[in-house]
Formats: sequence, C-alpha cells, structure tokens
Amino acid sequence: MALGQIEAFEHQGVRIAYERVEGDSPTFVWLGGFKSDMAGTKAQTLADWAHETGQAFVRFDYSGHGRSGGRFEDGTISSWLGDTLAVLDQLTSGPLVLVGSSMGGWLALLAARARPDRVSGLLLIAPAADFTERLIWRRLTPKEQRQMLANGRLEQPSEYSPEPNIITRDLIEDGRKHLVMDGPIPFNGPCYILQGQADPDVPREHVIELASLITTDNALLHLIKDGDHRLSRPEDLKELVKQAAALARQLAH
Repeated sequence: MALGQIEAFEHQGVRIAYERVEGDSPTFVWLGGFKSDMAGTKAQTLADWAHETGQAFVRFDYSGHGRSGGRFEDGTISSWLGDTLAVLDQLTSGPLVLVGSSMGGWLALLAARARPDRVSGLLLIAPAADFTERLIWRRLTPKEQRQMLANGRLEQPSEYSPEPNIITRDLIEDGRKHLVMDGPIPFNGPCYILQGQADPDVPREHVIELASLITTDNALLHLIKDGDHRLSRPEDLKELVKQAAALARQLAH
C-alpha cells in the first residue's frame, strides 16, 4: 500500500505533511530518523498493519524532511520536537504509542516527557538518544570540531544517500539542551526496544545504556544478532509488527 491521503497543516510558518489512519485506540505515531521520511519501509509497514487491523496511526515528516516545507539545514532537535508535539496536539486524541526510529527514538522520549498524560507506550527502533553529542560531536576529530565551530557546518558522506549529511553547529549546540542520558528517564508505560547488534551507527552498548536509564518496569530490549541500523529486512519488519501488535493489545481501551 502506497502513501494514502497526504494532508498538511502549518506549524510556525512551515507546512508539515502527514497521513492519518482512523482506527482503534491507542494511536500509533511514527517518528522517523535523521534525514528520513514517512515513506520509508518501516513506516509503510506500520501503515499497512494499521489499515489491515483498524489501528489508529499517524505518520508525518519533520520540517526539512520528505514532503514537509523548510530547509533541512535549519532544523534542530528543538524544531523537530516542536513539529512532533504539534502533530500530537493537533492530529491525535487519547492515548498514544510513539514509534521512534533512530533520531525519532530520542524525540519520542522527549515527547513522552513533554506529554506524560498522553504517551502510554514507546516502541523504539535503534534509538539514537543524545546522538548529536555522543554519536556525532564526540566522534569528530579536533580538526573537524574546529572546522564546524568556525564555519557553522560540516559535511559528511552518508551511507544512506548520495547527498552528504550536513551537520550544523546549531544542531550540536541545540542538542545539548535536550540530553536525556545524564540520569534516569522517567517513564512508567511499556517500552519495547529493537536494536541490531551489527548497527554501525547506533552501537548496541549505547542502546543498552539507554534502556537501563528508562525507569519503567515494563521494558523489553530485543537484540537482533545480525541486524543493521535500518532493520528493514523482512524478518525485522515482521518483528516490528509483532511488537506493535503486542503494545496495541496491552494498551487497548
């Protein structure tokens, strides 16, 4: 099933594109990764599952991503979190399960903290919490760090796109306002995490540490032995749907 009816609303002067599937509570909301979009394989798989099972589902593109307006280079964790909260507030009602992939996993945790009365469950896929600091800034050489600070940006080759990743100084500095891995992360609902052990971008150790900080007693960390960062193979997608369905049953109203 391809993208359905694409709609949009304006948030802070930028057009935010989304698709919404009406259905049963809780509403699952897809939060994509850095430079990803809502047409990706995992998001599409969940949309198909929602259509087939009658589950409420929303997917959208952050500003500067996919079909939304704005420039990617202008984006920060603050702006993309703002997009996320606007989607939750304007397009959904009732309890939510946030499905966060890579950067979306970080945004899901931040959104759960900002809307604790709404977010009932989390499904995190290779969650890149604090990635601007831990997985980008700390991996740069001193020369690259100086270059970014001087020029305001740094271009890095991407394994997932012919276009380079553009890392801005604003992204790094703004990310420091939203770090979550410096202490316990309060969350009481079910939190399921899928992580590939062969992930070159978000190391297994990073996710194990993150999982240990989330305070819920209802946690599941599923390590996929040969899984990469995408986790988009048929067997990975089957596991994703399995965990989503388990959360839907557990949180059904």
